[in-house]
Amino acid sequence: MKVAIAGGHGKIALLLSSLLTSEGHEVVSLIRRPEHADDIRATGAVPVLLDLESATATQVAEALSGCDAAVFAAGAGPGSGAARKLTVDRDGAILLAAGAQLAGAFRYVMISSMGAGRGDVDSDDVFQVYLAAKGEADDAVRESGLDWTIVRPGALTDEPGTGKVELGEDVGRGSVPRADVAAVVAAVLSEPLTVRTTVELISGDVPVAAAVRSVEPGPLA
Repeated sequence: MKVAIAGGHGKIALLLSSLLTSEGHEVVSLIRRPEHADDIRATGAVPVLLDLESATATQVAEALSGCDAAVFAAGAGPGSGAARKLTVDRDGAILLAAGAQLAGAFRYVMISSMGAGRGDVDSDDVFQVYLAAKGEADDAVRESGLDWTIVRPGALTDEPGTGKVELGEDVGRGSVPRADVAAVVAAVLSEPLTVRTTVELISGDVPVAAAVRSVEPGPLA
C-alpha cells in the first residue's frame, strides 16, 4: 500500500511513517518546511513539500499521485490561535479529502480528537474552537465519497507505547501514548471492517490488532 500522511513531521506522523515503512508500505509525508525533509527520510518515507493552508485540491491530488490511502495527522499545534484551528485542523482535513478523491486515494483515516464536535467555533476559548473545528472536519469527511475511518484519541502523551488499548464508540475519558495511536492507525489502514466507523481510543488492556478487529463494522463496510 502507498500511503500519504499530512502533517508528516508531527510526532504521531513520524511514528506512523516508521511503522508503515517497516511493514513494507510506501509512505509519502506532506510537510511545510524543507528543513524537516531529513527527519522524514530517516523514517523511510519520501518527503513532499505541500502547505495545506495555501494549496489547491489539484495540488494535493498531485502530491497524492499513486497513493492508495491518506492519513490526516496535521494540526495547528498547542500554541496556535483559533484562526489556525480552522485553517489547519478543519480546512486542511477537508482539503486533503478533496485531493484524495481526485487522486483516487480512497482509503482515508482521520486522526481526530475525543470530544470533537462538542465545542463552539465562535468561542473565545481556543480549545472550544479546536473541538468544533475537529467536529466539522469529521462531518465533512463522513459526507465524502471516501472509505473513511475516524480515530478519536484521548489525551496524548509521549510515554512509550504499550501496544494495548481500548477502542470503541464510547470508551470514556483517558490518555494514550502517541506511539499507540500510530499503531492503531497503521492497523486500521489494513482493516476493511473499520471503514465508515468512528472510534474513540485510550490506553487499555487489549492488544492493538485485536482491538481493531473487534470494532463494529460500519454500514456497507
